Amino acid sequence: MARAEARHILVDSEEKCLDLKKQIEEGAKFETIAQAHSTCPSSRDGGNLGEFGPGQMVPEFDKAVFSSDVGEVVGPIKTQFGWHLLEVTKRV
Repeated sequence: MARAEARHILVDSEEKCLDLKKQIEEGAKFETIAQAHSTCPSSRDGGNLGEFGPGQMVPEFDKAVFSSDVGEVVGPIKTQFGWHLLEVTKRV
């Protein structure tokens, strides 16, 4: 079964998510943006969610994690928790 490691940034609006994505695309470090802006407790660790398998995350997040390329910043993704940017850091 596939496993992935990912990190994410959780915010309360699509607009904020798009702004943060632009900052990352312009060279800001994902971990630094996560620590400064994410409302998820994972922000303390740069947004790191650790390793997980299919079905362990909400469906919208799960789909993005297992269909995007490793290293690609994906989002905004809307879930019941808010708006996410995510980056798959490893998939096995």
